[in-house]
Amino acid sequence: MLNQSFVTEFLLLGLTQNQKVQKILFVVFLFVYIATVGGNIMTVVTIVCSPALLRSPMYFFLAFLSFLDACTSSVITPKLTVDLLYPRRTISFEGCMTQLFAVHFFTGVEVIILISMAYDRYVAICKPLHYSSIMNRRLCGVLVGVAWSGGFFHSIIQIIFILHLPFCGPNVIDHFLCDLFPLMKLACTDTHIFVILVFANSGSFCIVIFSLLLVSYGVILFSLRAQSSAGRHKALSTCGSHITVVVLFFVPCIIIYARPTSAFSSEKNMFLFATILSPLLNPMIYTFRNKEMKNAIRKMWKRLVVSYGIS
Repeated sequence: MLNQSFVTEFLLLGLTQNQKVQKILFVVFLFVYIATVGGNIMTVVTIVCSPALLRSPMYFFLAFLSFLDACTSSVITPKLTVDLLYPRRTISFEGCMTQLFAVHFFTGVEVIILISMAYDRYVAICKPLHYSSIMNRRLCGVLVGVAWSGGFFHSIIQIIFILHLPFCGPNVIDHFLCDLFPLMKLACTDTHIFVILVFANSGSFCIVIFSLLLVSYGVILFSLRAQSSAGRHKALSTCGSHITVVVLFFVPCIIIYARPTSAFSSEKNMFLFATILSPLLNPMIYTFRNKEMKNAIRKMWKRLVVSYGIS
């Protein structure tokens, strides 16, 4: 049976109490959010409007990844940005649980999409003759379905953790969002067992998946010895982008959740990087190092200019 909570809202301390710094951060995060959503939506639209790219599983998953990055940023950044304008930053208990669920839902889905992208590259490089038969539309659809389901079950487990904790007094969260460890510090009970459960559900999960992804990319890079020079260069460029995104995603995840205690002084910085800066960097990483994406973006803009010019 779930414990009853006497707390109806939480007070967020945010990033800083300095009003001058808050005004600067407001401008910075507003710009970052616009750039993040704009960059990721542009990636999605470019792929959807380019039949040649959309037919490729790699770009299909990339469009999905960009959509998830835009969603993750939208769950956190607008609230953080608006809060910088007010001296008192509150969030209702229901809003806190919703934010917690949404963050872990979208990031949980993203984990499985990153695994799918790694598998796609493995098949393309290590089994090129069977690529079209293995990475068919049915498999891509199944992987997306598994991603949605996996993200849902992961976030539901997190919510169950928190809803079993009693909140009977303290309601000040030393953070800019609702997450597991900041909330556990406020619980009116011993949370050592919950810290272990968080490590088992999130921390160990991040470590295992990150290790498997690194091993898979190691196998891919090892198999490139048999490729031609041009093929090797193209594969290295693609895998390099994927590996960069994987590192940017999983390293903060491991630092935040794979620890034996809930006390961590740099948790805010890690969350900023994982949930705000990483979604901003991902479209840059994939676009600037990808000739097909850059050509598709140019063609899309030319079509838009011509369409608006004619109208």
